Amino acid sequence: MQVTSDRDPATLAAFAAAVVIGGMNFIAVKFSNEELDPLSGAAIRFASAALLLFAIVALWRYPLPRGRAAMGAAIYGLLGFGVSYAFLYYAIEGLGAGTTSGFVAATPLATLLLAIAHKQEKLTARGLLGGLLAVAGIVLLSVRSFETDLELSYLVAVILGVVSIAESGVVIKAYPSPHPMSTNAVGMAAGALFLIVASFAFSATWEMPTEAKTWGALAWLVVMGSVALFWLFLYVIARWTASATAYVVTLMPVVAITLGVLVADEELTPELVVGAVVVLIAVWIGALSGPRREVKAMEVAPAEAGTS
Repeated sequence: MQVTSDRDPATLAAFAAAVVIGGMNFIAVKFSNEELDPLSGAAIRFASAALLLFAIVALWRYPLPRGRAAMGAAIYGLLGFGVSYAFLYYAIEGLGAGTTSGFVAATPLATLLLAIAHKQEKLTARGLLGGLLAVAGIVLLSVRSFETDLELSYLVAVILGVVSIAESGVVIKAYPSPHPMSTNAVGMAAGALFLIVASFAFSATWEMPTEAKTWGALAWLVVMGSVALFWLFLYVIARWTASATAYVVTLMPVVAITLGVLVADEELTPELVVGAVVVLIAVWIGALSGPRREVKAMEVAPAEAGTS
């Protein structure tokens, strides 16, 4: 059977596309949150994306997860789309977006530690250095947004949110996946259900959008920011380690800040430049500079992956 490198152009392109889409999500979420409650807005986003994914799965006849695969997809969705968003929403309310993003930058490091605990990966100097540099880089990027008064409840929430994101990537590596589309369909349905329950628990406001820009933001978040983004995420994580794939999350703020400078006339400060460079170095060390490995050719082509 033919084999190819896990750093083949298709995988690297998928990684880059996920970073760009995720970075643009920050702008779309900002527009969405101007009219919609963040928690109920996230529930609408993932519920709509789940319906779209199930339609795609039915149309293209992708196999749905069953048995252990279904359990893995549900846990992945509960953690990655449900629990993490609920905790991070609460944290942003108290810490602000800048401070929260600084903590979220620790996702690769948290993923590495959890992957070691699950005996999926081993602790390496390269992985540890990359994770620490990622945190340092995002701290520089968001240093002006940090607040000095950090309440314990918000700190606990953001830490649990980061752990949930990291664990979702580790979990999905431990379970079989018939196809990224069907796995995400089940996962997003589970995550959306959790968010709906959480929105009522936190007394979130539910209302339909009335502004065109809100509808446009939701359309982006559903189609590109959820369906496409998390298909790409599962495509990459099937070929890379969970800790290496987690650098997608770390690079997203760099894209968002770059767009802010280019499109929204935001100030370009020395901290932003240095922070972005440090993050890029972290991604190179933690995700791209390791030894290459071979993967089966059928694992690389999306069309074939759906039939395996």
